[in-house]
Amino acid sequence: GELMASTQMRHAKLFFAGQAQNWQLADYEMDELQEGFDDSVRLHPSHKGANVAELLPSLTAPAMVSLHEAIEARDPAAFSQAFDALTTACNDCHEASNFGFNVVQRPQTNPYTNQQFTPSR
Repeated sequence: GELMASTQMRHAKLFFAGQAQNWQLADYEMDELQEGFDDSVRLHPSHKGANVAELLPSLTAPAMVSLHEAIEARDPAAFSQAFDALTTACNDCHEASNFGFNVVQRPQTNPYTNQQFTPSR
């Protein structure tokens, strides 16, 4: 649960960084998100009957590659599309692991009012 709560936070921060076109922060948050995915696979390769070690990478890797490419290209439209693909992948993983009741979506409001998402330079 703690790893997924951290993943949810990184998902939201990644979204706000991308929306602000703060590509350096978006890259950082994407990297942190990947570290959380890797930790989930390493620490919980199976969870309540689900093969996390197989599901998580197979479902999220294509979207993470697209996100990386969009961030490198500094392309807001590609970022938005890749972010939505990642969100879909998260929901597909939840569904496949019997957690389909946990539906992830684009953040609606920024809960991190103590962080500046616009680039500082």
